[in-house]
Amino acid sequence: MHRTETFVREAERWSAHNYAPLPVVIERGVGCWVWDVDGNKFLDMLSAYSALNQGHRHPAIVGALKEQADKLTLTSRAFHNDRMGTFLKALAEAAGFTRALPMNTGAEAVETAIKAARKWGYKVKGVAEDRAEIIVCENNFHGRTTTIVGFSSEDQYRDGFGPFAPGFKLIPHGDLEALEAAITADTVGFLVEPIQGEGGIVVPPDGFLARAHEICRANRVLLLNDEIQTGLGRTGRMFCGDWDGTRGDILIVGKALGGGVYPVSAILANDEVMDVFHPGDHGSTFGGNPLGAAVGLASLEVILNEGLADRAEQLGTWFMDRLRQFDSPHVKEVRGRGLMIGVEIRPESGMARPFCEALKERGVLCNDTHHHTIRIAPPLVIERETLEASLPIFEEVLSPGVVA
Repeated sequence: MHRTETFVREAERWSAHNYAPLPVVIERGVGCWVWDVDGNKFLDMLSAYSALNQGHRHPAIVGALKEQADKLTLTSRAFHNDRMGTFLKALAEAAGFTRALPMNTGAEAVETAIKAARKWGYKVKGVAEDRAEIIVCENNFHGRTTTIVGFSSEDQYRDGFGPFAPGFKLIPHGDLEALEAAITADTVGFLVEPIQGEGGIVVPPDGFLARAHEICRANRVLLLNDEIQTGLGRTGRMFCGDWDGTRGDILIVGKALGGGVYPVSAILANDEVMDVFHPGDHGSTFGGNPLGAAVGLASLEVILNEGLADRAEQLGTWFMDRLRQFDSPHVKEVRGRGLMIGVEIRPESGMARPFCEALKERGVLCNDTHHHTIRIAPPLVIERETLEASLPIFEEVLSPGVVA
């Protein structure tokens, strides 16, 4: 028996069955490469859903983690620490906002943004108590908390988890007319992913986010820009909203902010929004901890200093052009921005999962999303030569007769 089978059986025995991972057991990684417990080498084309933009075990990030771990890891927010302020200053300046509120996971950051928008609506805009509404998009994915799945349009995410919190209104993604029609005097926010990741790498029409922000400003509504997957260089800009010239009123970041070694997230906003919070209103024991702050600062510096956003734009544009040249009966569309790419499989060709399984057998690790889309999102440190070497593998797997 291979070691892979042993570890898979162990995980299946002791873990809740809330995931269906590909049958590969990874024990080591560096850059864009990983190795399994049987010594097989794979090209990581998922980057842990864009949490590994800087690649596996980037030495600057791991070094910052080790150095800080030898000094101080946690204080709680009952006391100050010497790392949080420096980190938040760098993050706020890089994002163009005056304040940041640190959390840990992406879902925590989304929940924080929702609380900020609601409280702003009551305390600043003057919405009547318990009347605040937030507009969200169909096909959204913002996390797994009960509040967040409550406004999902995916039946499985909601099944068995109600009752759900009120105060959310669904509209089609990318539909400006629907946004305008949905706004009322009680609307406090529009929560949106600039590109829908779990929804199948869905790219809205050019200019959508800019026009949406104009509509929000005209109606005194906050734009909550969820850049947990799209931000920090992934789409060829520091933040995906930069393609449309806006980062919103509340910017939500996570995943790559932790450099793949530690969970770090945050929301960013200006004083009018952040000033609604007072001591005791909101918090997190681990949010802003010195270990996370050290990792977050190093992760941010790697993205900026190594020009990873520019790399993503150049490599992504070239790679998508090459993928579109394939003469495949299975491919409906290749879409994306930067190195956030989706290859949608035609319904008559079945689900995307078998294609990901075939890629795995040939040394490339991808993930299927929204049933029919192969998600391609390698670490932004990947070399062009490595991407080029993967193209014959994708072409083979997408050829007729390879996947039944």
